[in-house]
Amino acid sequence: MKRHAAILVSACIGITACATTSNTGTLAELQNVQADVDEVYLDDSLDRAADSYRRYLEETSESARTPEAMRRLADLQIEQAYGVIGTGELVEMEAPDKATALAAVPAARQTPASVEDAESEQEFEERATQRQQLLAHSTALDAELPGGNSEPVPAGPREAIKMYQQILETYPDYERNDKVLYQMSRAYDEIGEPDKAMVVMDRLVAEYPYSKYVDEVYFRRGEYFFVRKKYRDAEDAYGSIIKMGSTSSYYELALYKLGWTLYKQEFYEEALHNYVAMLDYRQSIGYDFDEDYEENDEHRVADTFRVISLSFSNLGGPEVVDEYFSDNGQRSYADKIYGNLGEFYFTKLRYDDAASVYKSFIKLHPFHKVSPHFSMRVVEIYGEAGFPLLVVESKKEFASIYALDAEYWNHFDIANSTEVVGFLKTNLTDLAGHYHALYQEEDFFDDKPASFSEAQRWYRQFLSSFPTDVESPKINYQLADLLLENEDYGDSAIEYERTAYEYDEHEQASAAGYAAIYAHRQNLEAATGARRVEVRKSTVTSSLRFADTFQEHEQAPVVLGKAADDLYEMKDFNLAIQSAQTLIDRYPSTDSLLIRSAWAVIAHSSIDLAEYEKAEYAYMNVLALTPADDETRPAVVDGLAAAIYKQGEQANLLEDYRVAADHFLRIKEVAPGSNIRTSAEYDAAAALMKLEDWAQASGVLEEFRTTHPEHELGSEATKQLAFIYREDGQIERSAAEHERIAAEATDPELGREALLVAAELYDEVNVVSDAIRVYEQYVAMYPQPLDIAMETRSRLAEIFKAELDYERYHAKLDEIVAVDRDAGALRTDRSRFLAARAALVLAELSYQQFESLKLTQPFEESLAEKQRRMDTAMAAFESLVAYEVAEVTAAATFYIAEIYFDFSAALLDSERPQGLSDAEKIDYEMVIEEEAYPFEERSIDVHEENFELLANGIFNPWVKKSLDKLAVLMPGRYAKNEISGGFLGSIDTYAYRMPIAPQPGIDVPQPGIDVPRDGEMPESDDIPASPAATAHMSGDSEIGRD
Repeated sequence: MKRHAAILVSACIGITACATTSNTGTLAELQNVQADVDEVYLDDSLDRAADSYRRYLEETSESARTPEAMRRLADLQIEQAYGVIGTGELVEMEAPDKATALAAVPAARQTPASVEDAESEQEFEERATQRQQLLAHSTALDAELPGGNSEPVPAGPREAIKMYQQILETYPDYERNDKVLYQMSRAYDEIGEPDKAMVVMDRLVAEYPYSKYVDEVYFRRGEYFFVRKKYRDAEDAYGSIIKMGSTSSYYELALYKLGWTLYKQEFYEEALHNYVAMLDYRQSIGYDFDEDYEENDEHRVADTFRVISLSFSNLGGPEVVDEYFSDNGQRSYADKIYGNLGEFYFTKLRYDDAASVYKSFIKLHPFHKVSPHFSMRVVEIYGEAGFPLLVVESKKEFASIYALDAEYWNHFDIANSTEVVGFLKTNLTDLAGHYHALYQEEDFFDDKPASFSEAQRWYRQFLSSFPTDVESPKINYQLADLLLENEDYGDSAIEYERTAYEYDEHEQASAAGYAAIYAHRQNLEAATGARRVEVRKSTVTSSLRFADTFQEHEQAPVVLGKAADDLYEMKDFNLAIQSAQTLIDRYPSTDSLLIRSAWAVIAHSSIDLAEYEKAEYAYMNVLALTPADDETRPAVVDGLAAAIYKQGEQANLLEDYRVAADHFLRIKEVAPGSNIRTSAEYDAAAALMKLEDWAQASGVLEEFRTTHPEHELGSEATKQLAFIYREDGQIERSAAEHERIAAEATDPELGREALLVAAELYDEVNVVSDAIRVYEQYVAMYPQPLDIAMETRSRLAEIFKAELDYERYHAKLDEIVAVDRDAGALRTDRSRFLAARAALVLAELSYQQFESLKLTQPFEESLAEKQRRMDTAMAAFESLVAYEVAEVTAAATFYIAEIYFDFSAALLDSERPQGLSDAEKIDYEMVIEEEAYPFEERSIDVHEENFELLANGIFNPWVKKSLDKLAVLMPGRYAKNEISGGFLGSIDTYAYRMPIAPQPGIDVPQPGIDVPRDGEMPESDDIPASPAATAHMSGDSEIGRD
């Protein structure tokens, strides 16, 4: 008895110590108490501990410590049986080995498991919804179900239950009865009597709603109901925990299981609320969905994402996801939800839905870090599905949205997105190649424009995005090929050139450079107008660049030669020469035709640059490479002759005429068959003429005319000979050459001029007969121009006068007057002037006849003849007025005045009758004087008509003669020293007209003196006034008028 008491005391001491150091109220906590080893020693063995509590209860009288010892003993019995004791805290079992969900597509994308390997939905639900393993060996919930655990129950737990019941009955006020109920319910669970456990748990939650075990109990109750498909009861149980909030360690698990409870009832949206709430909670406690955690920590999250996918799928499809988050707010982990849902659809072979989910996320979150990965996944899904058109469209969409110049990259660093950038490169290459292939397919001919546009677009996007990429030269070459196939030759050439010259060295560079030239030349064939000039420049530039860059290329000589040809045609002669010379120097062994062509370019260009000596040398080389029977050889010979000829021209310009002549004459030795030889010989003569080497010049021309009698320059040679002979003093030979010129001339004007010059030259050296012959020939052949013909007739008249051949002289004057009179509208001032002068000479003849006649007896007869001659002369002079030539009219005026004066003088000097008495003689003289005086007065009046011209600034010999005569007739008035009244204008500048003679039909009495036998003389009034005087006195005189 004493021994028992000692043990109880020791146990009590232990209990006391425990009570003072812990408030957990569980027997399991006794293992952690630090006992006082000096007073009591407790083995760590559960059996020894249980024995100690038993001894305590057996040996110690009942006290306040008794229920505590009883509870701890019961707890130890449970622990001995199942190895664990409940604390009310959540202790979850490790995650199952099998993957719980298909991962979403994060930054590091994974290929989803095949459909055969994926966990089925039924398997997933069974696993994800199985009772949470909170107890070590709890099978109670399954024990009452078909197939539940049927292992035998050890005795310890049942003893513990009885002890728990005893505590509750004996010590109803025990402060830890909630723990007793809690442990008792667990014991029932462990031994497979869940219904009894439920009764105990119901009592616990009813009597101890604030117990620290209540949330676990609620959860176990929920599990109890869930397993039995009492989902409404399970909802209440799980919901009670959720109402407690996140302070409960069962909060997350309750959300999860409540979600499943609702899911099982097909309340999918309500289930989603709980799943999302669970994920929100995870995030709130620092969980990062992008980080990697222990599998045990991640399995529920993965399962949650999967059941969310199931829920959204059951709600109707991809579009429901957008609506859900639109109504319930966006989540930062939404990408995981979309990704898992997309993969869910993918495993179900619902490819369109899978792609739609990913695309929905991209649309809502275009600048999310996983959006490009989702877009990449869309491409893969369509590829797996075998939807080629959708693959292309999705690749296009990716390439557009994530182009390196797109807005997406304003939010992310390209350098840190190698996977996305790599996929972009692949996409661009695939798209360009795809559309390029379509463009080449004859079956898709109608789509060629669209295919071309797309292919070009993606090629160019690749090149602009990755200009230095190792694949860029290849891509650029393919772009150039595409453009060439589309006959966009200009753009094609540009891209070939970029491929050839703007990248680091690569194997396609030279081929691209040559292709660029081909494209340029194709472009040149189609170009017109001003554009052709620009295209040719581009072609040449590309050709020269190719020849310099790829000198060893087999086509380099040909390219360089063609460039030289083009440069010549473009008139870039210096560069043409440089290119051709490069060809000659760099490729001396190339095809001789290329070398010959290069020399030809140098020759032609040198001609255009006026480098004629170089041109001659180049033409010599061309000629050396040209076969004798080559059809182009004559042209080469002509070119050589032209180079020499131009040297002669240059010497001419420098006035080195001897050198010029030598060059010209050298052509017949160097290039005798050239077309330019004759011109050169002719020009040699011209140069010699400038040297006034008349002898050599004439010799050259005479040889020229003999050697080339039919040459078109033959007539020019004749002209030059005519000039040379004239300059050399061989006037008659010159005249003969001019006659030859006239005879050979096809141009009437040239013939006319030459014939006139021939006549003038004969006239010059006084070869009168030839001069007269040629002059007469001229006026006969060339009546026009009238002035020149009139001058020629005038010269003939002068010659006849000089030869004293007055008959022919006067006849020629008559001809001059007649031709002018008959000229009509062709009549000119000059012809009138010459005709007026001729008519004046002829009128002077009538004056001479009038003036030479003296009045003799019988007076009446001589007076009648005198008056007749007077009328003739007056008519002749008065007719001169019509010519309106001032000098001639002045002369006519003078002569008319003289006629009056002469008539007056003739009367005074007339022969007197015989047999008159002295008285009769005196009377006779008085009558004669009275009759003669009026004529003298009228003479003065007419002379004064000329005098009046001075007032108008006109003075000529005939005016002077009138003045001289007036000075004799009226010395008091006119015989004075001349005082200049100012400038006297030229007679040629004043239009002078003679007073108009009496008009036809006016009765003009014939002058005469009737001497009566009775001695009476006629009145002076019977003597008619001169036409000039009459006109003057009547105020009709036009002398001095303009």
